[in-house]
Amino acid sequence: MNWNTTLSQRPSLSSVSADGLNKFFTAYTKYVKDQVAGRDNWVALQSTVETKVMQKEQSGGILLGKQQMMFPRTYGLVSSETRTLPKNTAALEALCQRYPGKVNVMLVPAASAIYPENVPAGAPLLDEDSYLDSLSDAVQAAGGRFVDVRQTLTAHKDEYIYYRTDHHWTTQGAFLGYTAAAKKMGIYPLSEDFYDVEHASDKFRGTFYSKVLYNGIKPDTIDIWHLSENETQPEVEIYSTFGEEPTIHDGMYFREYLDVKDKYSTFFGTNQPMITIRTGHEGGKLLMFKDSYAHCFAPFMTEHYSEITMVDLRYIQISYKELIDVSDYDQVLFLYNASTFMSDENIKKLSY
Repeated sequence: MNWNTTLSQRPSLSSVSADGLNKFFTAYTKYVKDQVAGRDNWVALQSTVETKVMQKEQSGGILLGKQQMMFPRTYGLVSSETRTLPKNTAALEALCQRYPGKVNVMLVPAASAIYPENVPAGAPLLDEDSYLDSLSDAVQAAGGRFVDVRQTLTAHKDEYIYYRTDHHWTTQGAFLGYTAAAKKMGIYPLSEDFYDVEHASDKFRGTFYSKVLYNGIKPDTIDIWHLSENETQPEVEIYSTFGEEPTIHDGMYFREYLDVKDKYSTFFGTNQPMITIRTGHEGGKLLMFKDSYAHCFAPFMTEHYSEITMVDLRYIQISYKELIDVSDYDQVLFLYNASTFMSDENIKKLSY
């Protein structure tokens, strides 16, 4: 570490023009990061001035769209993603070919693909339809099934299916994904009438908010869907360190997270290498390769399987074949959000 680095000095506000304010905020933010306590308060003030006074549509790398929705600033494929996407597609093809007729693939589109009208004008948008169409063809040609949720989500876009302040879909969105996946996988999905919705928290501010700290956006709501009758809580095994015994949790919801910032971790806790859900129901066994989009999705599948194992390739450093035997499972579901799939270099581990 270079202890002799010259720290930024406090800038002076020499102009009240928009250009002057912009330069002042840029310089002052660097100064705050270097020298001032209370950075979050400063970032929040900066976001408020930029949006209310300067009427900017972006702050902190986040686009501030219509209907109080937030979006990542860049959607175009950068070079690293351009290199990664073909490798990830090839990995999925290999998985489908290795286990013909068993693998189902569902990529959840970004909110920008469902709500392009809410993205600020002129923002670069990724053509997700093109690459999802190509991936669908590749998966099916390799002997797998592609679960396309685009039409289902679009048909329900007037509902609360994506968080405004976070990159995940909501429990409502996950339910729609469940209905689409169940039909493709040959199981009969329960209807919405079977559930009671608990509004567990109305104070959720997610990953996008954390970059902006703009309080002009209404907080999100964490919803937990309970079966109206005969709901049982499954036993959940959390494998944090391989070679050691898992920790056991009674139920799928970690309610202590409702009282902290990371409220989305109410669903199964924080990301872990592997989680096994023993439901107590009759049915086969489901293996899921997943990112965190699966966390509010998996509870819907528990009514149809006796056991569900979720593997997060981002957190394992060995071959998945050393952890589980795919032949022990009746079906495999690969569930990722589309943005992560494009850039996550861990997906290539499926090829090993």
